[in-house]
Amino acid sequence: MSKPAIALQLYTIRDFTEKDLRGTLQKVKEIGYNNVELAGMYNLSASELKTLLDEVDLNVISAHVGIQAFENDVQGTINDYKTLGCKFIGIPWLDTANLPGGENWVTTRALLVKILAAGKAAGIPIMYHNHAHEFEKLPSGEFILDALFADLPEMEAEIDSGWVHAVDLCPAAYIKQYAGRCPVVHLKDTDKNAKEDRPVGQGTQDMPAITKAAVESGAKCFVAELDNAVGITSLEAAKQSFDYLKSLGF
Repeated sequence: MSKPAIALQLYTIRDFTEKDLRGTLQKVKEIGYNNVELAGMYNLSASELKTLLDEVDLNVISAHVGIQAFENDVQGTINDYKTLGCKFIGIPWLDTANLPGGENWVTTRALLVKILAAGKAAGIPIMYHNHAHEFEKLPSGEFILDALFADLPEMEAEIDSGWVHAVDLCPAAYIKQYAGRCPVVHLKDTDKNAKEDRPVGQGTQDMPAITKAAVESGAKCFVAELDNAVGITSLEAAKQSFDYLKSLGF
């Protein structure tokens, strides 16, 4: 059983990248990360960003790509991320109206089917990344997120452990529910009230249990992420997260 790769969600360090993209990416590499998850392309073309990442020696293992990009151009968007060498694409957010049970679900579902087909043809699995609102229940009693995955069996799960914890569910158990279908797992640690983010391993999440469940469920990559670092810089939080995951043997 191979160890999952470790990646940094670059949204974590957006306050640094917006000031100095190249220098910040170099610092990410110096920390020890070999892989990143994109949250945008920094107003660069796919080829320009690929050149920069190659020069810094970072791989794009996954990327968050908003549904709006696909609404404009499904195939072109897939092509851009294939140019970047991206292994997985995660749709980071759909509001309730565009999820199962929502007023726009039929239209959104049709678009997702096109995205899934284009991703499959390109060899890039398409994932959905959860927040908290997908754990609202439908009249049937089913979580919206579970209904999404049931309705679209080719959609992979990018489980965000922080948001699962925030709705008082067990991240390890929820990951196991999607064993074989959860290639990328977001590791997000929080304080006891799940209100403030902490570097991975410094909050109240049971990270050894979460990572164990993810490995056993076939995860290919762990993505360290903080929405906001507290008391330290975002780069320091990224380093502490990396060092912790290395201490676990990853």
